[in-house]
Amino acid sequence: MLRYVIKRLLELIPTTAGVLLLTFALFHVLGGSPAEVVLGKNASAESMARFDAKYGYDKPLLAGWWAPSRALNQRSTATDDGTVPLSFPLNAGEWRLRGSNIGKITVELRNSSGGERQTVTIESNSGEVRFTIPVGFVADRVTLADYSGALELSRRTAHWFDSQLCHFLYGLARGDLGVSTDLDRPVAAVLREGVGPSLALTVPILICGTLLAMMFGLWCAWRRDGTADRILLTVSTLLMSVNYVIWVLAGQFLLAYKLRLFPIWGFENWTYLVLPIIIGVVSGLGRDIRFCRTAILDEVAKPYVRTALAKGLSEPQVMVRHVLRNSLIPIVTYVSLSVPFLFTGSLLLESFFGIPGLGSVSLNAINSNDMAVVRAVVIIGALSYQAVNVLADLSYAWLDPRVRLR
Repeated sequence: MLRYVIKRLLELIPTTAGVLLLTFALFHVLGGSPAEVVLGKNASAESMARFDAKYGYDKPLLAGWWAPSRALNQRSTATDDGTVPLSFPLNAGEWRLRGSNIGKITVELRNSSGGERQTVTIESNSGEVRFTIPVGFVADRVTLADYSGALELSRRTAHWFDSQLCHFLYGLARGDLGVSTDLDRPVAAVLREGVGPSLALTVPILICGTLLAMMFGLWCAWRRDGTADRILLTVSTLLMSVNYVIWVLAGQFLLAYKLRLFPIWGFENWTYLVLPIIIGVVSGLGRDIRFCRTAILDEVAKPYVRTALAKGLSEPQVMVRHVLRNSLIPIVTYVSLSVPFLFTGSLLLESFFGIPGLGSVSLNAINSNDMAVVRAVVIIGALSYQAVNVLADLSYAWLDPRVRLR
């Protein structure tokens, strides 16, 4: 079994790496610029460049030697007198200007602490020209000779792995999940504050919902095709037919607003969680009952049940001691699929009831394009989901000695 556990834990590495790469790529393509979301599209290019430098978004996404600069809008052209339209002065470092066929380039340098100025002229007959700005100087004017095509300006990185992904992996190895661009706080601190409310909400929902579903499913299987079975199946179907939002709105209006039985908004003490937990359990109970009933009925039809009854065991003893135990494998699988729900929280419940859990944190991060928080939530969800799958496989061997783990 130890060999199996080590094997499964090693499998977490490529799977998590794939999830991380996919997350980086998707948010880079679809998420847009975090600087524009936080500062607004009307913010100056210099302020957005400072924002990118502060949070590491001025580096290549995955890897590379060059990173585009906001000092020049991509695919911009030189003015009539050959001046490159820089949005702000270029700092010290190595720069690359690319075009179709750049000739002579002139870079005017200014001492950042005084008025000393220098001029550097570079001849080029290729599609790019590289120039270096010494430490202590900035370049506030770049001109080209007889050139009117599109231009691209990039800054050289420290090394090929000086990228957003590599810096995130390095921080992750040190336990650093980065800094939230929306809250300007460490991501770990933001998630720690959200874990408590989310688990306080979702753990009771999962435990109560699972126990009630197993109890009613066992009762339905015991009284199969009877009146009680038909009534419970009808009620389960009705519970499944009501939309989740309807449960939330009806519970808030009737139980919290009209009857004043529960608080309607906030998270000050445990009483604020009672109504969301009730709604969470009831909204999923119908689906859970039908699943547990089906899993238990599959065991009821097997020969060992008839053998146990023929030996003189009562039907309740057979149902609880034998049938329920053997039907736990599909139930454990079903419950394990809900585990990511424990860490990301119930998004609708937290939003409607004002509970500051991971669901609310994730939603706010998506709306504000806070990629550091979103990446952390995705990674935690992926790791927890895989870890629970390993625990579920181990529980199979414990529940059924015939199961062999290899």
